[in-house]
Amino acid sequence: MDVNAAVAAAAAIAGLCTGVIAMLAFRWSEREQKRPTRTSLRPDGNAALPPGVDTVLSVLSSSAVVLDEGDSVVKASSAAYALGLVRGGRLAVEPMLHMARDTRRDGEIRQVELDLPRRGTGRGEALAVSARVAPLGSRLVLLLVEDLTEARRIEAVRRDFVANVSHELKTPVGALSLLSEAVMDASDDPEAVQRFAGRMEIEATRLTNLVQELIDLSRVQNDDPLEDAEPVRVEDLVAEAIDRCRQQAGSKQITMASGGTADLSVWGNRSQLAAALGNLVENAVNYSPARTRVGIAARKLSAPGGDLIEIAVTDQGIGISEKDRERVFERFYRVDPARSRATGGTGLGLAIVKHVAASHGGEVTVWSSEGQGSTFTLRLPETGVVRGRTTGGPLVLDGAVDDDGPYETDSYEPFPAPEALP
Repeated sequence: MDVNAAVAAAAAIAGLCTGVIAMLAFRWSEREQKRPTRTSLRPDGNAALPPGVDTVLSVLSSSAVVLDEGDSVVKASSAAYALGLVRGGRLAVEPMLHMARDTRRDGEIRQVELDLPRRGTGRGEALAVSARVAPLGSRLVLLLVEDLTEARRIEAVRRDFVANVSHELKTPVGALSLLSEAVMDASDDPEAVQRFAGRMEIEATRLTNLVQELIDLSRVQNDDPLEDAEPVRVEDLVAEAIDRCRQQAGSKQITMASGGTADLSVWGNRSQLAAALGNLVENAVNYSPARTRVGIAARKLSAPGGDLIEIAVTDQGIGISEKDRERVFERFYRVDPARSRATGGTGLGLAIVKHVAASHGGEVTVWSSEGQGSTFTLRLPETGVVRGRTTGGPLVLDGAVDDDGPYETDSYEPFPAPEALP
């Protein structure tokens, strides 16, 4: 009998403990359900929204925030958190909060563009946004925020490009207009007419080159070169680039030498690759003093994802300062504007090289030292290798050719003997 009583007491105690544990688990679960989340900051957040609004907000590309009558966030998209609009369950941007309160009071739709500090950067960069506030039902307010930062950047690039093109076109066109007037006024002086006609030819050539490079730049930006890709021999590209600059090099007694190009080929659009390498060689010749040397070297480089072919163009020219090296691939940027005018440069050649390299899954880098010369290195995927963007650090080539393996930045073999062009 005593045993039965003990068993009954133990069962009662176990049942009591089970009940207590169940009650605690229920309370804990209920508290967890009430905890705010990024998509619903109160337990009845979805229920407070009009039917269908939750679905609409989930597919909007804009950042969306729904506020109740107490300015608490009822619903916020993940993009709103990413932009830093919502923090701690509250709208963190004061101008937007004031707009929401005004709209709740009078029911009018409001829109404004703001510059917000960008989160996670210490450089004070601004985030351009467009905010639109509208009433949602009788108690709620809907805030939609569109990120305009990239659109503004593209618009600024477009404005700069149009301004630069206008300036570059006005210079030769204005010169041609003045020279034509001078020719008319000097119609009875054959020597003056001949001199002005020569200047007109130079300006016309400069204008033609500018228009052609604008067309080339537009083509490489819009076309996919890999649609018409084919194996292209590096030896042929180098020969074409040298032939393109033969006259300029000969007039300045500049020797051009090449090496390491045999048995190498790249994959891409032949005409674009020839234009890119031709621009590099032409720059090297134009910015080199008389009786110096321009070298073109190529080799295979082992890299993650597949082998690369590197083509380096080295000159003994004026060199590029450190501050200018960061900008030489920008459109219309010139290291020495006066020298560019003398050589007929447009400031678009290196921009074309950069776009061609990127569209072929490669890159172009520069090493330079003022007064010692420059080396531009074009890296491209080898034939049969499909790549994204190449990896690896910049290469400093000092006129070396090594067909046995990758570059070593601290060890070079001598450049092959120069070959003077006829």
